[in-house]
Amino acid sequence: MLVGIVALVAASLTTASTASAAASLPCDIYGAAGTACVAAHSTTRALYGTYNGPLYQVQRARDGAKTDIGLLAVGGYANAAAQDSFCAGTTCLITEIYDQSPRHNDLTIEGPGGAGGQDTGVPADALPVTAGGHQVYGASFSGRMGYRDNTTTGVAKNGQPEGMYMITSGTHVNGACCFDYGNAETNNQDTGNGHMDALNFGTECWFQPCHGAGPWVQADLENGLFQSSAGGSQNTANTGITAPFVTALLKNNGQNFFALKDGNAQSGGLRTTYSGPEPTAAGYSPMHQEGAIVLGTGGDNSNGSIGSFFEGVMTAGLPTDAADNAVQANVVSVGYGGPTGSTGTLNPGSEISVRATTACCTSDYLRHRNNNTVITPVSSTLDKSDATWIVRKGLADASCVSFESRNYPGDFLRHFDFQVYRQPMDGSAAFRADATFCPVAGKNGQGSSFRSYNYSGKYLRHYNNTVYIADTSGAHAWDAAGSYNDDVSWVIAQPWAP
Repeated sequence: MLVGIVALVAASLTTASTASAAASLPCDIYGAAGTACVAAHSTTRALYGTYNGPLYQVQRARDGAKTDIGLLAVGGYANAAAQDSFCAGTTCLITEIYDQSPRHNDLTIEGPGGAGGQDTGVPADALPVTAGGHQVYGASFSGRMGYRDNTTTGVAKNGQPEGMYMITSGTHVNGACCFDYGNAETNNQDTGNGHMDALNFGTECWFQPCHGAGPWVQADLENGLFQSSAGGSQNTANTGITAPFVTALLKNNGQNFFALKDGNAQSGGLRTTYSGPEPTAAGYSPMHQEGAIVLGTGGDNSNGSIGSFFEGVMTAGLPTDAADNAVQANVVSVGYGGPTGSTGTLNPGSEISVRATTACCTSDYLRHRNNNTVITPVSSTLDKSDATWIVRKGLADASCVSFESRNYPGDFLRHFDFQVYRQPMDGSAAFRADATFCPVAGKNGQGSSFRSYNYSGKYLRHYNNTVYIADTSGAHAWDAAGSYNDDVSWVIAQPWAP
């Protein structure tokens, strides 16, 4: 799927904000409220204030070696530099996500199931983000990727109460089944209604009606994604949530009640989208959970979905609304997607905007958009966000650069059939090459020009307000020689939406 056609637009400056983490972390909050965490998974940070163990394990392609990625400090953030060092010159997959709770319900790569074959791990570098002012990595799922633990301890079974939340993204979703986190079957098969109790996030509408276009926080209770006891939505205001970082929450007493909540993980509180009886169909009241934990797929390994995962927990017992609200406040304090602390350069981690130098267009900036509607010169908040990029080490060559979207975490500038798009990184060698650009001095004497890594004679060029990789061969309209040196020269500017 091609998304985010890249074009030019004018914009105006905004200012940055900062955020810092709170001392009492999600599992401390839930524990103090009498609903202890029985699972606590994250690739970005500690979920207990006293945790100082590993967060996840990576394996590199070059020699198959593995290493654990831990924390910068007790109760702190992931040591992404350790991953970068270990994976330098090769690629890595995340092979295990450790449970920070005393239960040690660690997630390993999922095996085949009733609806999907053997999964793979996610590429370790596909989702760089800022959290707590540090660069960390989320887990970006591109389909046929999943993790599971079928031999857990402490997780709810046979109608016991539980709660769960995850931090995900509203900009990296699809309508395939099933991007889940939560309680699933222990044999990777569909064993019947009520045998799952998992969060689902995506645009699949299993039961009508669904309002808006989603994505929605839903409950995967097996054989259905539920927005209410009737299946379909009973809340016309719930049209989904498309924020770059989303808090998704489900709690279920296992007998006669479940609730769904969502929220912007960068600001504000939680919204309850449903609170009421269990589904009316047979098998759901009481529930029949089996106690496995799944991440990224359905209970029977339905593995066609895409999604993002930054952190999530599961509790023993039904959490209070007050505890949920306190956890949301802590999540917001993390500052997911906040400023990197560097601006205006081509150094990795710097936030930039990219200005054209052709005489016609010196107030126009590289900006992504989602369809073929005309982009006007009017500067909007959306334009400013879409025209801001984060410089990353080249996905195919660390001596070059890649450009990550500021408001679509994990999406990069990538050429396909010579046109440039914004797309989620899937970890493939083709994507890595297509999304890598090598800066040289600007061909018109201004700024920089960006040579395609895998088409060494072609450079990023704007042509008729669309961006391509181009040369002067005349093979396509965008390969015209006229104004070429100007069109491929760009000034690296301060970001419009840091």
